[in-house]
Amino acid sequence: MPAARPRTIIDKIWDAHVISEQNGETLLYVDRHLLHDGSFHAFDALKAEGRKVHRPAQAIATPDHYVPTTGRRHGIPVADYRNLVEGLVANTAAAGITHFGMDDPRQGIVHIVGPEQGFTQPGIVLVCGDSHTSTHGAMGAFAFGIGASEVKHVLATQSIWQRRPKTMRIEVEGRLPEGLGGKDVILAVIGQITAAGASGHAVEYAGSAIRALSMEGRLTVCNMSIEAGARAGLIAPDDTTFQYLAGRPYAPKGAAWDAALGFWKTLPTDDGAEYARTVTVDVGDLRPMLTWGTSPEDAAPIDGRVPDPSAIADPVRRESKTRALQYMGLTPGTPLAEIEVDRVFIGSCTNGRIEDLRAAAAVARGRKAKVPTLVVPGSGLVRDQAVAEGLDRIFTEAGFEWREPGCSMCVGMNGDTIAAGMRSASTSNRNFEGRQGKGARTHLMSPAMAAAAAVTGRFTDFRRLGPA
Repeated sequence: MPAARPRTIIDKIWDAHVISEQNGETLLYVDRHLLHDGSFHAFDALKAEGRKVHRPAQAIATPDHYVPTTGRRHGIPVADYRNLVEGLVANTAAAGITHFGMDDPRQGIVHIVGPEQGFTQPGIVLVCGDSHTSTHGAMGAFAFGIGASEVKHVLATQSIWQRRPKTMRIEVEGRLPEGLGGKDVILAVIGQITAAGASGHAVEYAGSAIRALSMEGRLTVCNMSIEAGARAGLIAPDDTTFQYLAGRPYAPKGAAWDAALGFWKTLPTDDGAEYARTVTVDVGDLRPMLTWGTSPEDAAPIDGRVPDPSAIADPVRRESKTRALQYMGLTPGTPLAEIEVDRVFIGSCTNGRIEDLRAAAAVARGRKAKVPTLVVPGSGLVRDQAVAEGLDRIFTEAGFEWREPGCSMCVGMNGDTIAAGMRSASTSNRNFEGRQGKGARTHLMSPAMAAAAAVTGRFTDFRRLGPA
């Protein structure tokens, strides 16, 4: 009998979830479904068709996009937002879906709540009506965002039609310099392969630098896979994954944990498995990264300068980068460390976890903000832990504004925005035109870099700050 063909982790998960194939597409079984306050279209369509949710126990829901991050005791002042959040309450109650509402300490950004609850697990197919669902791949899941009609289909059938993606392996090698983390890694990756570099692929991140990352750092890397055009991004589970999951509410217990652990250990890519594409990124001499343009690929180290688009040979790309600099109000050749900021945002599904808040607090401790700064924890449990550790006091004593959990200024659709022409240092994942408000100028960076910008009023290498 011939030996089995070596397979990637992507192939293993995909193959195990095939229900049927037709016309080049595959019907996949969906293990877990995450819902948020933007899911109303799917529920409305389901009702219009007279259908019911097929497996409510396979889903959890929490409002995040439209919830206010301040003044919650007064409710949601904007009627449209209030209707969406209250609609999620009603729809999940009618369907029997577990819902972590605004008054629940487990409420938060859906991509932080899923892993935090142990709802996200290795080897599963997980979907959500949000593009940054790739976050969950950090735990060895095949996770991807879906549209409203697809959300309806999953609610009704617990399955989804997909075209099999090509596989891509990104080897991140080298010892990451002290103080740098997942945000610096993924900005370096996207800067190297471009925002379209992984289009049509599911990406596995591997290599010594990935293995050395904490689970929070891995979640950050996978979160921004979509910003490189990837369908999904994932990291094979290992002891870091297992230790993170152990004891969480939805994680298996007792004998079921032992059985799950045995299965999870079979998931890593087999020796000799082939990928459609392999890329290597060296981070051994990486410096803190930030973006200068209107795409995550416009990334550079803090000791760099604003590039000159006239040096780009491709005319389409040259024109694109010229427009980006015009929008951002920047001049080629300007040192990044000389650019002043107007606002700082620390939070989002990219960098709203406890490790992120600790990194920001380490910079803020004993210093004072020079520009208005929002700190928005990714969930109620993250907020509670930060308070228990005294991080909230560090932030408030530094003049940072300490908020309730939610997407906040990452998406600019909940009241947290900045004015046209203002420049934001942000730990979020997107910097395209208008992301944080019409005419807003967004620069992406790590929590430590954002906190450094807050206390200096300009882009600053947090490692170069003097005594507080």
